[in-house]
Amino acid sequence: MIEKYKREAASDVVYNLEYNSERQRLIIPEYGRHLQKLIDQATAIEDDEKRNKAAKYIIQVMGSLNPHLRDVPDFQHKLWDQLFIMSDFKLNVESPYPIPSRDVLQLKPETLQYPQNFPKYRFYGNNIKYMIDVANKWEEGEMKNALVMVIANHMKKSFLSWNKDTVKDDVIFEHLYELSGGKINLLHSTEELLNTTDLMRTNKRVSNKTTPGGQAKPQNNKNNNKGGQKKTFQKNNNQK
Repeated sequence: MIEKYKREAASDVVYNLEYNSERQRLIIPEYGRHLQKLIDQATAIEDDEKRNKAAKYIIQVMGSLNPHLRDVPDFQHKLWDQLFIMSDFKLNVESPYPIPSRDVLQLKPETLQYPQNFPKYRFYGNNIKYMIDVANKWEEGEMKNALVMVIANHMKKSFLSWNKDTVKDDVIFEHLYELSGGKINLLHSTEELLNTTDLMRTNKRVSNKTTPGGQAKPQNNKNNNKGGQKKTFQKNNNQK
């Protein structure tokens, strides 16, 4: 009987099973174990010509497994880099692109410094402080005064969104004076901020009975005919 058709003992089959926990770790699991074995076999080829030919074949297989990458710029360059990475940088073939090194792959980015801002009045947020700093740099005039009033109204709105109680304008002016470092002083100003109702009012939906120009939409009269005249019905005296 041919060797490959001989029945194996059940104990031998179980003994020869491969478990994932016993297999070699996949460097890029997305390509699967079969492609990893192809790369390992290509790395072990001694003949340079055959090894280069095998590498090009593997690149074609990798491209067919990832057709969505064909629209990505430098698609082939990425595949060749992944080929060397999966071979653990042991594959010695001629690459049309610069061969990556292990040191470059293991480089870690610098630690990102997060802005550490601890505002005294957290309900205003950090953007209000940025706006106040910008207003401090502007020259005195109508534009700056308008910007200051916009900032003050926004501060009042932010205050009311966190504190449901009403707030006096003097409180907002004091906070604005403090956050601006004393450069914006509205404590003795006669300006008044928007009232609480206007600031917290939700935008109502536009009625479907009005057009954007403010005119009422024409009502379709179901009783009207094509000519616009009302139909009249006459009694048929001949009808019994």
